[in-house]
Amino acid sequence: MKLPLLSGREVTKIFGTLGWEIARQKGSHIILVKEGHIATLSVPDHKEVARGTLRKLITRAGITVEEFMEATK
Repeated sequence: MKLPLLSGREVTKIFGTLGWEIARQKGSHIILVKEGHIATLSVPDHKEVARGTLRKLITRAGITVEEFMEATK
């Protein structure tokens, strides 16, 4: 499934609907955390997040691309 080109802010908002919260902003990255998850997500605060980067964030979040796409609706 092809991922859309989204900004870092849009990606952060979508992960927010999935229970992730902004922990802090570090340089040009937004750090997200979720209770019960050991992993943190480092979302680049860019105009466009590369599709490969987004796919890695989705995997690190422990969800499927389909679950992520459902959250974009």
